[in-house]
Amino acid sequence: MSHLNEIALTATEPRDKPRGWNRLLRSRDGAAAIEFAILAIPYFMIVFAIIETFVAFTAEQLVSSAVDTFARKLRTGQITYNMGRSTDMTEVQFRTAFCAEVSILISCSATEISTPKLLYIDARSFKTFADIPTTIPRVSTSAYADIDPTSFKYAPGGAKSINMLRAYYRWQIITDLIRPYITNIRPSNGSLPTDFLIVGTAAFQNEDYP
Repeated sequence: MSHLNEIALTATEPRDKPRGWNRLLRSRDGAAAIEFAILAIPYFMIVFAIIETFVAFTAEQLVSSAVDTFARKLRTGQITYNMGRSTDMTEVQFRTAFCAEVSILISCSATEISTPKLLYIDARSFKTFADIPTTIPRVSTSAYADIDPTSFKYAPGGAKSINMLRAYYRWQIITDLIRPYITNIRPSNGSLPTDFLIVGTAAFQNEDYP
């Protein structure tokens, strides 16, 4: 009987635990945490890139919608310029109203309204639709050259005049992962690009309002 007990005890005794590197390699404790730590950085970079791309294109739609709204007000005489009417708006007043329209995503400081560095507005009248520019004015012929606002004016025409309203906004891209793909202004000195140029344009003939 004692012999059988000895055999049973021997069978139930735990085997020697692995020691040193063997024990470490066989251990699965904390594996999920290590795997998450390895994958977390690229995962969150992709998530942030998706979110930032979505927000940037949402801002583009917001600016385009604001351009359409103010083009309609100019076309119908709700906003006029230098006509001696209560509907007259100066450039500063027009820019202030435009900034209020896009304020859900884009904020303009008092300095930005008076001296634009991010938001540019070009409102002019032309003799014919053929005279309206069709390209983005840039400082050079490079496809990614900086914008050239020197020709921009605020001088919309009156009743029955042909007009163009353009708005440009420099949207700042933060996520490095999408900068090479979404930025359309590249610094000539080779520094890291940050600007996604949002463009909204409307060409129209004003109504024959009284």
